[in-house]
Amino acid sequence: MIALPLATARLVVRRFTDADAEALAAYRSHPDVARFQNWDPPYTVDDARELIAGSADSDLPALGEWVQVGVEHGGALIGDVGVFVDSGGGVAEVGYSLHPDHQGNGFATEAVGAVVDALLAGGVHRVEAGVDPENVASRRLLERLGFEREGLARRAYRLRDHFVDDERWALLADDRARWLARPHTLPSEMRLVELGEKPRTYGRLRVHPSQEGFVATVLHSYADALFPELDPGGGLLVPWLRGVEGDGEPVGFVMVSEATPTSPEPFLWRLLVDRGHQGRGIGRWIVDQVGARARELGHTTLLTSWVEGPGSPRPFYLGLGFEPTGEIEDGETVARLHL
Repeated sequence: MIALPLATARLVVRRFTDADAEALAAYRSHPDVARFQNWDPPYTVDDARELIAGSADSDLPALGEWVQVGVEHGGALIGDVGVFVDSGGGVAEVGYSLHPDHQGNGFATEAVGAVVDALLAGGVHRVEAGVDPENVASRRLLERLGFEREGLARRAYRLRDHFVDDERWALLADDRARWLARPHTLPSEMRLVELGEKPRTYGRLRVHPSQEGFVATVLHSYADALFPELDPGGGLLVPWLRGVEGDGEPVGFVMVSEATPTSPEPFLWRLLVDRGHQGRGIGRWIVDQVGARARELGHTTLLTSWVEGPGSPRPFYLGLGFEPTGEIEDGETVARLHL
């Protein structure tokens, strides 16, 4: 049994009260919230009162049925988390929604994480979630909690008048423990290493599923290095690639297209940090090393490019000082860093 309320650093996860009806109806009526949910906007105050009446006095978890709990910040209701636990008490499923004005602050991750940890501490061994693959924010929330994508059920979920794909995610108790125990600071020893006899080791590095449309795999990069294309000036690309080692283990990969007579600026072609090592400052360290090497070779600028869209690495590169040039190459935004 989960003892409510659950207090986090910034939030309170609690049972609903009758006073929550208007706030609940307001944010659930917002098109950005309702888009991936199975209710029809507008979500009326009567709808909210009905949900509250069905959940306000329920224990969490209530085996075999869904229960909603509220998420409070600064005394105001800003979202809710739904929990279903099977009749055996071992497998749970979670859902969640958050007021648009409070999105982007990590509140949903904080609230769902608190519920997940309480479920696991209470004896649940597996927590599941279903996500529309187009719901990038929801996928990234699950990634931040350590969930693993397990598969895709095609057109398996009815969303109002049509069927959509249902991407299935899950988190085991052991997964969560390992995820919470992972390091969060820059490794004390960092090296760029020649791949030598370990190309397969670095080939096993992987990013989060939500990043796969923006970051090529290491194996794909190996293929591009082995069979390089022509640069915009008509010359052959010259790849320089290295593994990134942190405290003795592979944590990332980088590949640069060297400056040539037909392409006089070095180009940061590929950059990958393994999902288990993201958030440690490794990406910034890699770019710093690539920039230092370029300066040693007499260059004053470094180019890169990225795919635009939800989840794009654009904010990462802008934060490092890259400036879009206005050029679009193969559908990607080209940017330049002055060294």
